[in-house]
Amino acid sequence: MSVGFIGAGQLTHALVRGFSAAGVIATHRITASSPDTDLPTVQGLRKMGINFTTSNKETVNKSDVLFLAVKPDIIPFVLEEIGPDIEERHLIVSCAAGVTISSIEKKLLQFCPAPKVMRCMTNTPVVVREGATVYATGTHAEVEDERLLEQLMASVGYCTEVEEDLIDAVTGLSGSGPAYAFTAVDALADGGVKMGLPRRLAVRLGAHALLGAARMLLDSEQHPGQLKDNVCSPGGATIHALHVMESGGFRSLLINAVEASCVRTKKLQFLADQEKISPAAIKKTTLDKVLQQSGVNAENVGIRPRTLSVFNSKTKKN
Repeated sequence: MSVGFIGAGQLTHALVRGFSAAGVIATHRITASSPDTDLPTVQGLRKMGINFTTSNKETVNKSDVLFLAVKPDIIPFVLEEIGPDIEERHLIVSCAAGVTISSIEKKLLQFCPAPKVMRCMTNTPVVVREGATVYATGTHAEVEDERLLEQLMASVGYCTEVEEDLIDAVTGLSGSGPAYAFTAVDALADGGVKMGLPRRLAVRLGAHALLGAARMLLDSEQHPGQLKDNVCSPGGATIHALHVMESGGFRSLLINAVEASCVRTKKLQFLADQEKISPAAIKKTTLDKVLQQSGVNAENVGIRPRTLSVFNSKTKKN
């Protein structure tokens, strides 16, 4: 089995490191593509020994399992580019927030009679094999495909199947969740520094507090509220601290954060359906930067004349 990634950003980097650490697949059987060869993540991927290319088509041809790890509004253009190269052997796994299985299948059906498509939402802690992943299965994907994806993702953390209409909510909760946790640790460390702790120690203590609490919860059958109550002595310091947090709307802020992320995910699907690339996306995905490199032309990066490419938003003439 070989694995490919369209996109070489943070998610690709995290998954490759996780797969490598788990020993689930050798790095020389992994290929990733990106037009930007100067990304720090690209340098990291190369150091790990994967096959890196600026051609999406090359990645497709070298892969059995193909992860789409690009921004949602770029997905339609990627599919238009790689569609003619998709074969029956390929399992397409979309990691793009908000992009539905049906929209991907609709695109690929122009090129392949029964494209095997799955959708997953994971998060960056896969890099330390503590990720949280859910997946949904498309029309043509088979049981063996589900088992294969679950084997890959379970090697880097928790993995389970859900109905596709739940994935947007998962994005708001665990997909964005690491950012909430990092912000919480940062704030806790600030509190420690304010009260006299060295910054490095404060960060470590805050991180271990979250890590330990998470492990206790996962290893326990108790409700998180009960575990919270166990820490609160009558009239003690912790209950006074929780009162301050409640006064600031701590719970409401977290609920609102999950909701905001979920709503934005649905908006991203709308943008993808419009098949319009934002100026920022064009700047990041244009082939011009690649073609400016010495000895590189459209042919040797796998772009055919008069074919729409994610690396080139304007159709070039022969």
